[in-house]
Amino acid sequence: MYAMKYMNKQQCIERDEVRNVFRELEILQEIEHVFLVNLWYSFQDEEDMFMVVDLLLGGDLRYHLQQNVQFTEETVRLYLCEMALALDYLRSQHIIHRDVKPDNILLDEQGHAHLTDFNIATIIRDGERATALAGTKPYMAPEIFHSFLSGGTGYSFEVDWWSLGIMAYELLRGWRPYDIHSNNPVESLVQLFSTVSVHGAVVPQLLTVNPEHRFSCLADIQTSAYLSAVPWADVCQKRLEPGFVPNKGRLHCDPTFELEEMILESRPLHKKKKRLAKNKSRDNSKDSSQSENDYLQECLEAIQQDFVIFNREK
Repeated sequence: MYAMKYMNKQQCIERDEVRNVFRELEILQEIEHVFLVNLWYSFQDEEDMFMVVDLLLGGDLRYHLQQNVQFTEETVRLYLCEMALALDYLRSQHIIHRDVKPDNILLDEQGHAHLTDFNIATIIRDGERATALAGTKPYMAPEIFHSFLSGGTGYSFEVDWWSLGIMAYELLRGWRPYDIHSNNPVESLVQLFSTVSVHGAVVPQLLTVNPEHRFSCLADIQTSAYLSAVPWADVCQKRLEPGFVPNKGRLHCDPTFELEEMILESRPLHKKKKRLAKNKSRDNSKDSSQSENDYLQECLEAIQQDFVIFNREK
């Protein structure tokens, strides 16, 4: 069993999201790891682009935080280890995820953590640096804001490890170490990081403001006193039992929200066949020479041509 995500081409064009979708597909086709949500197939039809990925039924960590789950230190330690292995693998593949947060960590039925959503991930090679202001503000590392403000030297893989530190703190305590919201101006955040220091972090070296001194690879993490007794070979094999196991008999998402989304879906899959036939006859019967339609048609044809069909099993 898999999960399938489908993205309407026209909506992607209107929202200027085509490049992000293509980038995500390009990245996911090249990687595979036990603690990632892996892509298995990608394909398209006239209307939609499809991605078939690992099915993880345990819900995301944001949902469980909202349900007031009290994560024990032992549980958070295992998430830290599993995500450290995932991030270390991504680093070896030259990938910065840029959006590590509870919303993007999905649990399987046993309670193991998997990183998902490579929508704003980027690839950097041979000493390159990223410069875009990308991510979710409360989890973004100080150097991203610095770089944006001063046009500085950019940032690298260390930003994901900062996000991991913020997330571990939040899971353990129920709140984040910095009171940051999406509407905070960048200038105030740069000021904040230079004046407020964090106490009681799970692994303090993940929340070191200077990226040069921050833990940012597996070898660093393994030297942490907090993780010194971890049997890493067992972590890799998913042999350690998670302290929190999602209830198997429940749907781990907000059903009102999910159902609303399904009801509001303007192009449901089960009506696709009828809709496409109708569109074809309409297109044949009228001359759609408006320049807007032409532009849309051009974009749709470009997607059709550039979309990479993928099958991991081949």
